[in-house]
Amino acid sequence: MAIHIYCGKCYTSNGLEAKACSKCGAAFGRDKRYRVCVSAKGRRVTRVVDNLTIARETEAAIKGDMVRGEFDINRYGKKAPTLNQVWAKYLPWAKEHKKSWVDDLRYYRKHLEPRFGDKALDAITPLDIEKMKLDLKKGLNKRGKPYAPATIKHQLVILRRLYNLARRWGMYSGKSPLESVSMPRIDNQKTELLKDEELARLLDTLEKWPFKESAAFVKFALFTGLRRGEMFKLTWDDVDFERGLIRLRDPKGGKTENIPVSKEALDVLRTLDAVSPFVFPGKNGKQRTDFNGPWQRIRRAAGLPDFRFHGLRHHFASALVSAGYDLLVVQKLLTHKDVKTTQRYAHLAPGTLKEAAARSGELLTPKAAGEKVINLAD
Repeated sequence: MAIHIYCGKCYTSNGLEAKACSKCGAAFGRDKRYRVCVSAKGRRVTRVVDNLTIARETEAAIKGDMVRGEFDINRYGKKAPTLNQVWAKYLPWAKEHKKSWVDDLRYYRKHLEPRFGDKALDAITPLDIEKMKLDLKKGLNKRGKPYAPATIKHQLVILRRLYNLARRWGMYSGKSPLESVSMPRIDNQKTELLKDEELARLLDTLEKWPFKESAAFVKFALFTGLRRGEMFKLTWDDVDFERGLIRLRDPKGGKTENIPVSKEALDVLRTLDAVSPFVFPGKNGKQRTDFNGPWQRIRRAAGLPDFRFHGLRHHFASALVSAGYDLLVVQKLLTHKDVKTTQRYAHLAPGTLKEAAARSGELLTPKAAGEKVINLAD
């Protein structure tokens, strides 16, 4: 750590007692300038100031910032990178490491980039983020509905990940404003279930639908409970008609595995023409990446108010549990990694709670001598 006289002609540093530059010989007058150099733990910060008093104050300020770990020193120079600069590095990484990178891209462009894209990371404050949360809470999505807490939380998760990766990659060493922002509390236990008349309308609509590929996509989801992304990746090589199995490649729940499907599900596939390696191809036979438009048109035609495509998966699971199938069986068919995720359907098991409540009264009633004690597990 040092303060030197700075030579403006040859840009060298000289001792504080020097009368002239040791390299170029330029004399130092009353208007000489000073270079402040501070190094600590491999970091080096340099500043040039106009007088010795300011130089000493600058040196003390830099030392203090370094001690608190707040001084931003990175390969982008004196300034912290903008959020857009971090995003430019993040997107290629996300495409390799995240299955849901398309969602991140959509959310970033819609919500984060307009607000923070041109801001440096150290210029985004907790108050800025709280204001975004409030704006989203009061705003409406493209369907005219208020933004769900899960959507708001997703913006904060992306923003937090950008800060964390920027620090991991050496682009930024300052604090993250997300450390002072609370995440919205969300209830992920929503279970959607079609009423009998709604299911009948949906199936009738699909039978009459002019685009058989779209109708088949919805039917197959209904009969298998597969996630939309799993159906996008499904190829004809993954379908075993003889054994009634399909192979799910790298599903959300974990490793690639084979699961059984019903005859009705396989019959849906038999109505399709194998025009592409993919069972449900997108444009030019390539892998499909979206189904929101066709689903919204089918949903409206069937008169299903605000029913998500993912709700078909919930309906599949609910139907099995309501019919008395074990939760572990349903877990395997849904490829849930943790049975806790499947527990949301436990309340649909027929008569379980009612029977337990009825028998508890018998259990808690004092028994006469010699009378057999009732065991709830009987």
